Amino acid sequence: MAGWQEALERQARTRAKAGLTRILRPRPAGDTVVDLAGNDYLGLAVHPGVIAASVRALQEYGLGATGSRLVRGSTRAHEALETELAGWLGAEQALVYSSGYLANLGAVRALAGPQTLLVSDRYNHASLIDGCKSSGAEVVVAPHADPAALAAILDAHPGRPAVFVTESVFSVDGDLAPLAELHAVTSSRDALLLVDDAHAVGVLGTEGAGGVAAAGLAGKPDVIVTATLSKSLGGAGGVVAGPAALIRHLVDTGRTFIYDTAPPPAVVAGVHAALRLARAADDRRAVLAARGALTARRLGAAGFEVSRPAAGVLSVPAPGPEAAVTWAADCADRDIAVGCFRPPSTPDGSSRLRLTLNAGVAAADFARALDVIVECAP
Repeated sequence: MAGWQEALERQARTRAKAGLTRILRPRPAGDTVVDLAGNDYLGLAVHPGVIAASVRALQEYGLGATGSRLVRGSTRAHEALETELAGWLGAEQALVYSSGYLANLGAVRALAGPQTLLVSDRYNHASLIDGCKSSGAEVVVAPHADPAALAAILDAHPGRPAVFVTESVFSVDGDLAPLAELHAVTSSRDALLLVDDAHAVGVLGTEGAGGVAAAGLAGKPDVIVTATLSKSLGGAGGVVAGPAALIRHLVDTGRTFIYDTAPPPAVVAGVHAALRLARAADDRRAVLAARGALTARRLGAAGFEVSRPAAGVLSVPAPGPEAAVTWAADCADRDIAVGCFRPPSTPDGSSRLRLTLNAGVAAADFARALDVIVECAP
């Protein structure tokens, strides 16, 4: 075996001893597992209207976009989705990417010049962290969801262009950032606020317009919004929404946009249909909120320390990575899918079960899932 392969094998053994081996588990079509692990919060991924829109676009455009957005990949479907996304999120313009990860990398890099100070919340998603690291700018990691700490950091770097990067609903624990207070800090110091709204879009705010809208910040010229199209909208892709000048800059210079094949028109059309359904889905949002409260009560009564559900994400601490894996596997054996989060996915080095709620799951199945989670606990 070549030396580089031996090095990889040693690293794999080290991860295995620490309980950090990851395994791909392909699921069959039409499986009957109760899904509390995926991100389809509103249950729209299987909505007949969404599927029909996707099928129509598949028949009209074919399987893929056949090129990057600037070559051949942009279609009327992409343009229509971007127009409605901008209106929904209250932004001047929006730009669609093939993934939320690439949208975050593109947005962070676009806002970071040689003198820029990037301030990143300690619990940010990996895509935001990677965007900061790859930007070439100075990065300061801020205490989690702490406006006072942010103010102190910005005040220690007077006169520098600065961007504070945060999620709205955090992807592991599901807590909500104090966006209005954070914006008060950034706006008073001429800094920008970049918010990854991935886990709030579709769930929070009027018509599900997200955490930024719920905080009264939609359309602010110093607020940039990113989101995935793969969670409440049940599809795939990402979006950056903000002032027209930023979108123009991304189209002209953004490497994660220019050099990437466009999202397939069939996916884009399905997401657009899901967006229209999501705007009118107050009933599903009510179900989601009720289930979040029920989950916190049920697991809390069973003695678990459960994160407070701000949207559709909750986490339950596990004794360690191996215990988390066993807990999730035991739930899966009883046809309940839950998320298993271990380092480095967890920001503080601890392990958790992550529960992502789904309004499309039948009430009886949801109640049974909570019972199974309690019964399978280590």
